[in-house]
Amino acid sequence: MKSNLLPLAKEGISYFLYSLAFFILFLLFDFDFLAFLTFFLTLFTAYSFRNPERELSVFEARSFLSPVDGMVESIEELEDDEYAYKINILSSCSDVAVLRVPANASVSQLLKYNGARTSKNSKLFTTLNENAEISFVTLEENRFKIMHTLERSFAPLFIELETKQKLLQTTRYGLMLNGKTSIYLPQNFRVNITIGSELKASESLMGYFS
Repeated sequence: MKSNLLPLAKEGISYFLYSLAFFILFLLFDFDFLAFLTFFLTLFTAYSFRNPERELSVFEARSFLSPVDGMVESIEELEDDEYAYKINILSSCSDVAVLRVPANASVSQLLKYNGARTSKNSKLFTTLNENAEISFVTLEENRFKIMHTLERSFAPLFIELETKQKLLQTTRYGLMLNGKTSIYLPQNFRVNITIGSELKASESLMGYFS
């Protein structure tokens, strides 16, 4: 994922090729209605897995950018020894699905669970849905955690990371077509967003580590 510069994310190539093959097949056999449906399915697949380049702004060394496209649902203060803030971001099918590293950091822990893909309004969303929990540590020893929970989606949650892997800010590390991202941040973090803010991965500044 991190080295993929194609306009289509590599996780979506097989979906795109299958839908394109069915479109051509139905076209050859004059199945016009099915060809019509698979044509739009091919367009939808290409749109869902689009992998645009982003204009990277220059921020301070301790800046923290959004890892996902979406809208800020909530900003919570936590009574926790390790984390002081929890920021929830909702991503929909219309958002770019590519996940990007928010700060220069290394992976300290990676946990991924397969599961259901229920609606975020379901009582089972937080307990049964497919999710990934990634803990990071920056060069300045600032620790933060990102949790991606997949909602209704025709594709699984893709994460391409390894424990102790060192990553640069804005590096692509996975893909989530539709879901919720929870970011846990320490006490020394200065939040620079508000509830309702529209965010873009690697472009939107969420705040700074002091």
